[in-house]
Amino acid sequence: MITSLKRYVDDHPRAVDVMFILVVFSLAVLGSAIVLRQPGGEQIAWWPGVLLGGIGSAALWWRRSHPRTVVAVTAVCANTATAAGFLVTPLLLAPLMVALYALAMYTDRRTGRIALFAVATVLVSTALVDDHDGYSWALKTIGPVCWVLGPIAWGTATRLRGAYLEAAQARAEYAERTREEEARHRVADERMRIARELHDVVAHHLALANAQASTAAHLARTHPDQVQKILTGLAGTTSSALRELKATVGLLRQANDADAPLEPSPGLDRLPDLTAAFASAGLGVTVTTEGEPQQLSPGADLTAFRIVQEALTNVSKHADTDKAGVRLVYAHNRLTITVTDDGAGTASTTPLPGHGFGLIGMRERALSIGGHLQAGHRPVGGFEVTAELPLHPSTTEPEEDRSR
Repeated sequence: MITSLKRYVDDHPRAVDVMFILVVFSLAVLGSAIVLRQPGGEQIAWWPGVLLGGIGSAALWWRRSHPRTVVAVTAVCANTATAAGFLVTPLLLAPLMVALYALAMYTDRRTGRIALFAVATVLVSTALVDDHDGYSWALKTIGPVCWVLGPIAWGTATRLRGAYLEAAQARAEYAERTREEEARHRVADERMRIARELHDVVAHHLALANAQASTAAHLARTHPDQVQKILTGLAGTTSSALRELKATVGLLRQANDADAPLEPSPGLDRLPDLTAAFASAGLGVTVTTEGEPQQLSPGADLTAFRIVQEALTNVSKHADTDKAGVRLVYAHNRLTITVTDDGAGTASTTPLPGHGFGLIGMRERALSIGGHLQAGHRPVGGFEVTAELPLHPSTTEPEEDRSR
């Protein structure tokens, strides 16, 4: 029943306003009939109170759009009734009390206080000055003040509660939007991470397989006895590519999949296998280590390996050289990786649109764990990639990319 009543109020606001005004007018008519008289006092006609109550009640139609004006009209009507000798009761003041409630609801606290002080002062002053019927001072002072104070307090409390609920709803909506945006960011970050993994795995192994196949084709004409060794390396390269590709794509599995666990992510401990694979493709890689090697976190270890892998892949694809160098420097809880070659390659620190995702991916990997990466041509010739990575990314803050 409450739901039906609320629906009716929402669907018929004007009709509800008319009924409400009629109820208030009925209360004002009852208040006009209450005239306390002293023995021998002159009888007062009740119709002026009814007329004033009707005017005040009719003014309530505009209580939402013009609350100050409605308070002024109803206050004048109530004060006139008081001056005419009617007893100031809540029934007589019903239109004024409704107007004060609306004023407190639709204006600010300061306006409500000013209206309360002005109305109470006028009513009490009129009742005290026009004391021709000898009403008690309590009826002329305390009563009117309390009756106009109540609506102001109630309206202010209702307005503040509505503002609180609105603010709470706004915070809830903001929190919901924030959660959705955070979820989208996480999905985008995960997609980018998987895209980097796929790029590194596929690009590296395809480039290496292509180099090994080209070497095998060349040796088939010049040194047929060495072809078998190259083909064996090619089979190992493709097998490794399939394993890593399966592991990377396995990141997309559902949580309830019953597949076997994925193999551990590669790290710097697999550098010998990586350099051996490039050596079989005709690229000799020299690895030097400075400082005392330290244990890297899994994320830093994978990032370091992928940067070396991608940098050597770029050397194999773009540099006209058969030698490359990898230097690892451990110092002050950081690892510096430098990959150099002395070839006249086509790689550039400013890739063309749609190209150069290797350099972009390396920079993104370094930034994701709080490091940075620089890549560019060497003054003495060749190309150089330098990355500084924290050994334990969880204890460092991401740094700004200082690459140019």
